[in-house]
Amino acid sequence: MMKDRLHDDAMAELFRGDPNFAAEYLNSLLEDGEQADLLIALRQMAKSFGGVTTLAERAHLNPTQLYRTLSPEGNPALSSLFAILKAMGMRLAVQPVKAPTKHA
Repeated sequence: MMKDRLHDDAMAELFRGDPNFAAEYLNSLLEDGEQADLLIALRQMAKSFGGVTTLAERAHLNPTQLYRTLSPEGNPALSSLFAILKAMGMRLAVQPVKAPTKHA
């Protein structure tokens, strides 16, 4: 358990120090499509914004619900995800997926 905590703290510090890296990291997780990894990253990022309680206040969300939302089993509503990202100074965007190259 201690190893995970140290990793979470290190990631939170990295996200706090480099917001562009944080955005790129989230985009790479969204591209891979692993929701659990995205929730872990958002939980780590919450630490860099003062913790889940502070982030919940900024996002106008219930802190208890935000803890559940960011848990490994969480399934955030789109409105919650928008609010969380906005409170972190980010937004969700849509990009076209590159079509595979066709061979003749």
